[in-house]
Amino acid sequence: MVNSMIEQNISVTAETKAIWLIFSGERIFQSTENPGFMVDTWAALDFAHAYQEQIVRIGSHGDLPCFLIDMGNEHIEHKQLSLISMRALLMQNQTSFFGIASRAWQIALFMRTHRFCGQCGSTMQQIDWEMAMQCSRCQHRCYPRISPCIIVSIRHNDKILLAQGKPHRSSQMFSTLAGFVESGEKLEQAVHREVFEEVGIKVKNLRYFSSQPWPFPHSLMVGFLADFDSGDIKVDGKEILEAYWFDTEKLPNIPPKLSIAGQLIQHTIEEIKQQKNITIPNHS
Repeated sequence: MVNSMIEQNISVTAETKAIWLIFSGERIFQSTENPGFMVDTWAALDFAHAYQEQIVRIGSHGDLPCFLIDMGNEHIEHKQLSLISMRALLMQNQTSFFGIASRAWQIALFMRTHRFCGQCGSTMQQIDWEMAMQCSRCQHRCYPRISPCIIVSIRHNDKILLAQGKPHRSSQMFSTLAGFVESGEKLEQAVHREVFEEVGIKVKNLRYFSSQPWPFPHSLMVGFLADFDSGDIKVDGKEILEAYWFDTEKLPNIPPKLSIAGQLIQHTIEEIKQQKNITIPNHS
């Protein structure tokens, strides 16, 4: 379980041992000897000591606190460290670390992109009693942006609908359908709208599955399961290039189970297999 507390004005000593999420540009530092999230004492992180007053505690993982340091665009050369993308880091680590890593990048991005007030243009300042930026002139306050996005796995008898979007063309990956929730729209309405817009079919028996923060850059994926209702697949040709009903034994390249898309697909496959294994008792 990830501790949800976000704390500022953190005091650390040379002996403070923690998981450190230190960003430079859009990449994060990791040890060259021990790839993955970086566990060390504050004393060992001499390259980051100039940022001590900017440390943010973003929770805990296991028995260790997790601290965020954002170095902005400063580039550091260090023999024992390397920079990797957030996607690469997340794929290296277990699902339980996903939320804390996502939060780290979303908080870093929020502070970077809210230095000036969107209402009057004056300088924004980070307040110390909650995670927010406030304008020094008009007092306009902003909080970390979260963009709700639905994602849905659709089944039709013993098949699952998978689609390929433009970003996945090169990897030939097929996945579930997803899309942003529009203003004034319920999550359920967003599912029906997105499915019809992207592949031209209608769904029924909508049921909630789970959710997952997705830090690219600040989405909250809300997962649903649904059954096919009516219509023929007609891709929009813009966001979705191809979409087909797949047999669970003949799946294309699909997302890893670390992502909610992979989890939705796996759950749907299990549902289909369970239904196939159900035997109807003979009462004659």
